[in-house]
Formats: sequence, C-alpha cells, structure tokens
Amino acid sequence: MTKVFIGGSRKITRLSKDVKDRIDNIIQKEYTVLIGDASGADKSVQQYLFDKGYRNVRVFCMGDECRNNIGHWETKHIMGTGAQKGFSYYSTKDLQMAKETDYGFMIWDGKSKGTLNNILNLLKENKKILVYFSQNKEFYKLIIFNDLEKLLAKCDKKSLEIFEVRGSTMNFV
Repeated sequence: MTKVFIGGSRKITRLSKDVKDRIDNIIQKEYTVLIGDASGADKSVQQYLFDKGYRNVRVFCMGDECRNNIGHWETKHIMGTGAQKGFSYYSTKDLQMAKETDYGFMIWDGKSKGTLNNILNLLKENKKILVYFSQNKEFYKLIIFNDLEKLLAKCDKKSLEIFEVRGSTMNFV
C-alpha cells in the first residue's frame, strides 16, 4: 500500500482548494496517509480527512499521548529521549514518518523550519515530494536537493537569513 506523509507549517490553519484537491486525489487512490499530531497544517488536514470520512490514516505522536487525533485513527507512538519537548524532540517523529513513507506532501509557508526539516529528511531518504508553497499558491515537485534550492530562492530574504543562521546550529535529522 502506498503511503504519503502529509505535513506542514503550524501557522497554516486553512487549506486552499488546490490543497484539498490534492488530498482528494490521495483519498481516491486509497493511499495511506501518515500525519503528525501538531496544530496548524496537521490538524487542518486531519479535520479535512475526518470530514471526508477517510479511515486510511496513521497519526504519529511523541510519547504516550497524541496532541491531535481528530478521527481517532490508528496511532504510532515514537519515544523520544530527554524531557525537553522542543524542535529536536518532535523532529524524531517527523524523521520516522519520512523513513516510512513513499512520498511527501508538504504545505509550506516558506518560514517554518519544521516543514523545511521534513523536506530535507524526505530528500535524504530519496523520496519524491510535492510542496504547496503558500506564499505564491503554487506546487513544486522536489526530487533532488537542487529542486529545493530553486524553491528556497522564492523565500523572502529574512526567512533565508534565519534558515542560514539556524542551519549552522540546527541539527537537521
């Protein structure tokens, strides 16, 4: 069964018609959706899948509890190390989804370091990714790292500077 990891920025709380159409294609093909439990894009996609009555969903959560599982779908609990619940903690779950999936579908605002990290992890795992870039409401297919560089060129200068600074200290998993 084909699996698609859907994720996105926590600041994205509404799905565009274009994104919904892509999710409808995933539903029509009966792909297994792997999704996180964060607020924002994860929760919005969960709500859309629930409203559509789609059951072929697996929610990945850190630790014993899921923050969001709107459809009461099957869960996969990833155990992290340490008590700190920050970027590194939650990125453990995202890395597992990148490893288990066949494809990625990311809904990105061009600012979320978590979504960028997911894109990087998917590329490292040689997975094809479709990115909906909310800044210009367009889709981008990423297969190799050069494709990501072209997408990053569309980000605003301030975000790029933040990524560069964080990239030197950030531990992309």
